[in-house]
Amino acid sequence: MLLDVRHVTQYHYDAFVRESVMELWMQPQKSASQRLVSFELEVEPPAQMFSYADNYGNAVYHFDVPQPHERLTIVARSQVETTVPPELPEALDQGEWDRARSDFVRGECFDFLQPHGFAVSTPALQKFIEDREVNALKRYDPLTSVRALSTLLYKAFDYEPGVTTADSPIDHALESGRGVCQDFAHIMIAICRGWGLPARFVSGYLFTDRKAGDRSDPDATHAWVEVYLPSLRWVGFDPTNNIVAAECHVACAVGRDYSDVPPTRGVYKGEAESELAVGVSVRRARTAVSEPEFLRLSQSAPRAGQRRSQYSGLAYDHQRQQQQ
Repeated sequence: MLLDVRHVTQYHYDAFVRESVMELWMQPQKSASQRLVSFELEVEPPAQMFSYADNYGNAVYHFDVPQPHERLTIVARSQVETTVPPELPEALDQGEWDRARSDFVRGECFDFLQPHGFAVSTPALQKFIEDREVNALKRYDPLTSVRALSTLLYKAFDYEPGVTTADSPIDHALESGRGVCQDFAHIMIAICRGWGLPARFVSGYLFTDRKAGDRSDPDATHAWVEVYLPSLRWVGFDPTNNIVAAECHVACAVGRDYSDVPPTRGVYKGEAESELAVGVSVRRARTAVSEPEFLRLSQSAPRAGQRRSQYSGLAYDHQRQQQQ
């Protein structure tokens, strides 16, 4: 499937801010099931862009706007070709539990076995596990158990944007029975890690088909879970829609939880209040673009002498995008 992705982020300030420093996790990954055809970033005001790979191999873009501004606009355009992943077996043997707990897997996937950030056990989660008899699912093999867990979470929670925020702990969704993909992913990760299965947070996009039953917001970023099963390696599960991650999913970054891979993260200097507006579009592409894979800046870099030598004043966290 050939997909065009357009992701627009705008920060509006009620007064001039003196400087903004941002990091972006917006470039789709290159993998066996996903080919990055093109990626383009536009920033206004113009800024010089740098890139690096983080600890988990994700592409991160960093820029600094060193002059006063009242608005910051980031436009990311991607074209991605996805393929249907290999069909999963109906089940695995029970020995997969022992293989998942081997010293090799625990060493290779150490970060994705530990509680972190939003994906942690809480009294509310333990109550949910007991009330829903979640641990009874472990009587199956790991693949069947994780599939059943995804279905259980899908049925247990209503999808409702606005009831949680990007910084909401899992208790908010557990107590209200409502939330968005970010909440469902964190809950599933915490349970899988409690079972001894490595699990990681995936940030990206979803080509949504409401007629097929997808309940995700088509105009937002998306999040799901990958679980490491030694016989199959990383397998994606989308508890928001109760499906296995497939060609409609576009992965951008993986981490221990949302805090590792937000679409945008940064600070600005000044005492202004900020407002965040986000628009996402994922559409089928008619034809592939002719350009090779590259990062293109549509605006020139700041002129020499615009950057100040040191920070001053107050720094505030930028509002972050909740993944839905």
